[in-house]
Amino acid sequence: MNKTVNNRAWLLVLPVFALVAFSAVLPLMTVVNYSVQDTFGNNQFFWNGLGWYQELLDPSSQLGERFYDALWRNLLFSGIVLALEVPLGILVALSMPRRGIGVAFALVIMALPLLIPWNVVGTIWQVFARSDIGLFGYAVNRALAPLGTDFNYTQGVLAAWITIVIMDVWHWTGLIALLCYAGLKSIPDAYYQAARIDGASRFAVFTTIQLPKMRRVLLIAVLLRFMDSFMIYTEPFVLTGGGPGNSTTFLSIDLVKLALGQFDLGKAAAMSIVYNLIILAACWVFYTVMVNVGVERRALGTPTAGETPPAEPASAPVIPIERRAA
Repeated sequence: MNKTVNNRAWLLVLPVFALVAFSAVLPLMTVVNYSVQDTFGNNQFFWNGLGWYQELLDPSSQLGERFYDALWRNLLFSGIVLALEVPLGILVALSMPRRGIGVAFALVIMALPLLIPWNVVGTIWQVFARSDIGLFGYAVNRALAPLGTDFNYTQGVLAAWITIVIMDVWHWTGLIALLCYAGLKSIPDAYYQAARIDGASRFAVFTTIQLPKMRRVLLIAVLLRFMDSFMIYTEPFVLTGGGPGNSTTFLSIDLVKLALGQFDLGKAAAMSIVYNLIILAACWVFYTVMVNVGVERRALGTPTAGETPPAEPASAPVIPIERRAA
């Protein structure tokens, strides 16, 4: 029996393709066009080839030094916030109630920071961390008063980094906690009952049941948080403006300064293309790990948490035979 193929269904998808082409492909091609040209204003462009890319990837050039400095700041910031938010999110998820009226209350509390716009978060912490009128800055200065140290995120590099990291942890730990909580809720109660029968400790339950079940969820959470922290712009720009000096000037902030502040469209376009490729490469690595997680254990026949082990064939019943003396 031949199956009828109706290609008219593609007409329903054409508006989506047109929207994606207008909002993503065309701007990307425009940036690629700018990255291989130079301009002196008055809408006059000159072919430059791969010159901007060569200068950008050369650490000895001024543009390359600027790019690598901002890149290392980005990587450092992403590493710090992931090292803090992932364990804290797991701890919060383990502490949240599993049933009762407290579940809805805990979920709302965890989701509240995620609903606040990014520029509002930067403004909140801009006031909250001030040493004169901010509660956080005032409390820290009172604690550091015996040491003779002044906490001021607008002047001190360490204070600026601490403020930005704490702001990001406060804003996004709830996302990891909610994802981990969803992973914990999907674990069948039979696993916990078997652990109680075996007399397993709380730590053993976490390492053998809960953590393996959350492995995929954690990979998704780490992927989302790495992309977002690596592309962070609004919060540090509102809070510190990239200062003091260039200590909190990440790639996104440096890119805006280069494109809009100095109007170096060619250099900014080349930097944005490389910036995008780095994010795509990191996402590909996370996706590959996420897809292949647990594959080796399945190949060895070891079920992961949440999977039912294969049933063994039932053995034939053993029937006792009495031997009588002849």
